[in-house]
Amino acid sequence: MGPRQCQICHEAQSKYKCPKCYLLYCSLPCFKKHKELPCVNPTSSEGKTTAAESLVEKPSAVDNIVLEALVEKPLVVDKTSEVLQKFQLEAIASSSEIRDALNNKVLQELICRIDCSPNAENELDKAMAEEAFRMFTEKILSTINP
Repeated sequence: MGPRQCQICHEAQSKYKCPKCYLLYCSLPCFKKHKELPCVNPTSSEGKTTAAESLVEKPSAVDNIVLEALVEKPLVVDKTSEVLQKFQLEAIASSSEIRDALNNKVLQELICRIDCSPNAENELDKAMAEEAFRMFTEKILSTINP
């Protein structure tokens, strides 16, 4: 996945994503311009909120930069068995242990590096050499495979 363009100014590469509607933006001025009109969370349906959505709507402990890693992105998967089920994603989003781990700045930087890289698999391999990332992945695996 290559660089993404700011959806406000259409000039710069986006670095951020609105935590409510996921619109891509590059800077604070573009974000302020976006916020001139109310935005809507596109994942809400019929007033129901899942655990994953509530994490995105209320980013109290998790920075916007980490929220970007939680947003759905187009993904090609050869084996559907490798895709997490909704209940597994909700378990991850509602885990206080995982949410606390996401406050670690080193982990945030590693996730952003993976997410923004044109060669995410290579960055993932590098991240696995970091203790913080290994512990984080172990927490996720123990949450989805109790």
